[in-house]
Amino acid sequence: MSRFRFAPTPEQETALLDQCAHARYVWNLALEQWSMWSVGRRSCPPRFVEQARQLTEARADNDWLRTGSQTVQQQALRDFDQAVTNFFSGTHQRPTWRKAGIHEGFRIVGSQAQRVEKVNRKWARVLVPKVGWVKFRLSKPLADAKSYRVTRDRSGRWHIAFAVIPDPIPGPGTGEVVGIDRGVTVSAALSTGERLNVPTLTRGEKARLLKLQQRLARSQKGSNRCAKTRRAIAKLKAREADRRKEWIEQTSTGLARRFDVIRVEDLNIRNMTKSAKGTVEAPGRNVRQKSGLNREILANG
Repeated sequence: MSRFRFAPTPEQETALLDQCAHARYVWNLALEQWSMWSVGRRSCPPRFVEQARQLTEARADNDWLRTGSQTVQQQALRDFDQAVTNFFSGTHQRPTWRKAGIHEGFRIVGSQAQRVEKVNRKWARVLVPKVGWVKFRLSKPLADAKSYRVTRDRSGRWHIAFAVIPDPIPGPGTGEVVGIDRGVTVSAALSTGERLNVPTLTRGEKARLLKLQQRLARSQKGSNRCAKTRRAIAKLKAREADRRKEWIEQTSTGLARRFDVIRVEDLNIRNMTKSAKGTVEAPGRNVRQKSGLNREILANG
């Protein structure tokens, strides 16, 4: 993926949120149809072709759905159909519900995804269906792509990600080998003696995050104060995630350029970070300690 910061105007942002809502609605509706099916039933749940026909009928009966882009809504059905296929093939988990404020995004595929123009050295623009030309920041060279995804994170930032295959990183050709041990205290310990740590929030940012979390606990749910505090927390969390992602990209690229063979311990992070809460009949032990450990594992990338 080649991701850029999106810069929509307030009017365009409203239209983009509508497109996200339509894509999320269609996805959840397809998931509801699929969830009603169980093994052993004679009839199978509808797949993409049948759901696309149902979508056409729904657009004819609902004005609010017809105002959105049919391309966006059909692509949401295609994405769900692919998610179901991946689930049955064993490569992905079961498709889940998409929630407002968390899963904000949609995908454009085909000829419409190629309507991209470079404005100047710093900016480019893309023609989004039912929205118009939207600018995005050129932070890296723009490559040809056949699809892109528009997303909005919890902190309110918009991004556009083009699906492109990155160029392979050439190795040094010296036969150098390195082993990497992952941990919590030290993010990555190399067999060469180097110790690498993921950058986190500064001491001041951590103090501010703690105050915001305390303020959120005191605020009334659904109030403007609660929403404002949540956005402030999301911005700090996004800043931390950006630093972690940049560190991972730079570190992995640097290791690939320095060594021909890289050996990493095969860790099942999903099982390692499972909750220890347990059940009502068999409650877990040291639940808070395990939750803290899970956060540290995930924070180290």
